[in-house]
Amino acid sequence: MTSDSVRPAGHPVGSIRRLHPDLDALVAPDTTIDKIAGGFIFTEGPLWRPQGVLWFSDIVGNVVRQWSPDGQVREILRPGGYDGNSLPEGGFNGPNGSTAGPDRSVMLCQHGNRRVVRIDRAGSISTVVDRFEGKRFNSPNDVVFRSDGTMYFSDPPYGLPKQDDDPDKDLRWNGVFMFRDGTLQAVDTQHARPNGLAFSPDERTFYLANSDPDRRYWMRYDVAPDGTLSNGETFADVSNEEPGLPDGMKLDSLGNIYATGPAGIWVFTPGGRHLGTIVFPEQPANCAWGGDDWKTLYVTAETGVYRLRALVPGQRLVYQE
Repeated sequence: MTSDSVRPAGHPVGSIRRLHPDLDALVAPDTTIDKIAGGFIFTEGPLWRPQGVLWFSDIVGNVVRQWSPDGQVREILRPGGYDGNSLPEGGFNGPNGSTAGPDRSVMLCQHGNRRVVRIDRAGSISTVVDRFEGKRFNSPNDVVFRSDGTMYFSDPPYGLPKQDDDPDKDLRWNGVFMFRDGTLQAVDTQHARPNGLAFSPDERTFYLANSDPDRRYWMRYDVAPDGTLSNGETFADVSNEEPGLPDGMKLDSLGNIYATGPAGIWVFTPGGRHLGTIVFPEQPANCAWGGDDWKTLYVTAETGVYRLRALVPGQRLVYQE
């Protein structure tokens, strides 16, 4: 599947708002943004695969797709996040965030099925977690690993038709969970819309995006040896900025943060200084590093998928080969 609106290399879209000269060391002044695929409904969950292709979700379309460098797009999984028939069509019922798992598997958050699943090399799907203390999750959203194999995922209510007021919402709060050695633990329950997650390269800091339209901000936490979180603080608040929600994020190998937010991807230093914003023609929802040298940033933004080149390689995923 492709779209007439796709812009090939040499026909750039978007722009870069430079707020600090240090951005030039991360994103060159002549960097261009290219649209590589389009015609979707709401793209999310980009993930670079060892075969040299990009997987991404279409939440409303309820499908996981694959883009290859020859420009071809094909379906990997349909239905991608909801296998039932009781939820209304056109909602955020499908697949969302994903990450590389052990043995070339993929961990995928499924909104409508309200679980995190594992897709193995052969394409077989198995449930990893779907309940906390006997209660169904809301709609797992984003998932990351620590190098010791501990898995973290966020669980806002976006996949429920009435969100917090939905009669099928079992958990009264929206949280971040840690899954380690078969044990599931809630490590944060304080935010209205926990969303994108990431670790610093040394894994001493954990980052969280809150996508509540009324309180839009990014958090950072200290990570204890046992994986629990403490000393949470807001390092950037965009509640009074132009429209656009903090959503997915990734870090580069130096610990700089590339976070989807109002108008584009906000680039922060590890200390939280906003260096600039990479602006797209559509509101970005997530991003992922890939390419042979890990310097290509792939971005999912509403109906399209985009890419740009950076100067510093991205942080490699725990299980990425």
